[in-house]
Amino acid sequence: MASLLRLSSPPLLSTSRPCSSFPAKTPVLYQNTKTPPRKDHQRIQSSKFDSFLDLEPKSKPESVDFDVPWFNRADRPRFDVIVIGAGPAGLRLAEQVARHGIKVCCLDPSPLSMWPNNYGVWVDEFENLGLEDCLDKTWPMTCVYINDQKTKYLDRGYGRVSRNNLKLKLLSVCAANGVKFHKAKAWKVDHEEFESSITCDDGIELKASLIVDASGFASSFIEYDKPRNHGYQIAHGILAEVDGHPYDLDKMVLMDWRDSHLGNEPNLRANNSRFPTFLYAMPFDSNLIFLEETSLVSRPMLSYSEVKKRMVARLRQLGIRVKAVIEDEKCVIPMGGPLPQIPQSLMAIGGNSGIVHPATGYTVAQTMALAPVLAETIAECLGSTRMIRGTPLYHRVWNGLWPVERRCIREFHNFGMETLLKLDLNGTRRFFDAFFELNPHYWHGFLSSRLTLGELITLGISLFGHASNPSKLDILTKCPVPLAKMVGNLALEAI
Repeated sequence: MASLLRLSSPPLLSTSRPCSSFPAKTPVLYQNTKTPPRKDHQRIQSSKFDSFLDLEPKSKPESVDFDVPWFNRADRPRFDVIVIGAGPAGLRLAEQVARHGIKVCCLDPSPLSMWPNNYGVWVDEFENLGLEDCLDKTWPMTCVYINDQKTKYLDRGYGRVSRNNLKLKLLSVCAANGVKFHKAKAWKVDHEEFESSITCDDGIELKASLIVDASGFASSFIEYDKPRNHGYQIAHGILAEVDGHPYDLDKMVLMDWRDSHLGNEPNLRANNSRFPTFLYAMPFDSNLIFLEETSLVSRPMLSYSEVKKRMVARLRQLGIRVKAVIEDEKCVIPMGGPLPQIPQSLMAIGGNSGIVHPATGYTVAQTMALAPVLAETIAECLGSTRMIRGTPLYHRVWNGLWPVERRCIREFHNFGMETLLKLDLNGTRRFFDAFFELNPHYWHGFLSSRLTLGELITLGISLFGHASNPSKLDILTKCPVPLAKMVGNLALEAI
């Protein structure tokens, strides 16, 4: 949901929304500073409300002002760990590993560039991680518009991550613990029995006992042994100056599923009924708001032009006139599908490691929480005098990130995604109407990936009990295949 402003999700790829499912919060987020092709919106009804598609974003990508310790070509190019990527995942892992006295290098073609995407998180998630000082705006409540007649108000705070504060905090800890940075792109990765090497695009070769790829979904280095049948979350978002908007300033809009804005757009309405999108909104004040039209999950991916057309129609109906676009972004998050091959010689963290929540798209908070877990495992292997390396090291780190229990939990989340893929607009509305009626422990825990497998099973039973009769029919008729697949995969994990 996303994270990513949200103002996911990387992306952890370049980097997480949030894009959303429930939105997300993490991810593949790309900043778009070019005017969308005319063909993307030439058929939209002309009005004063669709001009935002032609507005150039005011904000341009910037770099953070920080003096990092650079790798010197004259230095010995040998480290204990090399992390590819200086997104949230890469920097978090680098600083956590370096805290153990392990020699770390972070490799990125532009390590000081500001992350182009925006992230949104639940406030309690960052508070639990000691990162609450990296939130630059919070809302005490969130709301979900089920339809024109029903709105749910959720007593859980939501926040926008300050990309500048989070990046500076992570860079500061990296520098304080001796992490070296090299400004280059990983061109080739090779593995020997006890050592791996990276050939950079500047000709430099770096060596380490362990290489961790944190460069995101687009990485070609991580291997899979099963078909990558992802679902996709896609969104178009803008941080905009507006004449006004109808949303309460003390509530973040997690999802707005209303479709009355498509009343005069029969083709858009028909498509939306089959493959629904919702609006994710962060109101900062009466004239500044982040708006993002989001496809929760689809396979194949819903077209970007379709998402933008629906957003134009929605803003027109809401009476939101965009005066200026501060930032705009395209968010694409591969969700679910198989985990990478476990184990393999190259470790991963972030978007390409399977951490993205398969049913929500959230990534950032989960990555911030799991990086210390992975760092502890790495330290147990490389921080000891006996130095566990090679195949035993790869087994330990991959299974440290993905123990059997966590893999089983992810299978349940995958089941959630596969179920959502089968629901139309009305089915999706009924699903969330029941979901947010659950005990907060369960829906909080599901969205934040902190329920045990037993608690997830209890959640499923409770959700069926809270569901309306039509929703129960949806579950009984559309869930057997995903359920059978989940049970089969759980059995394989247990063997």
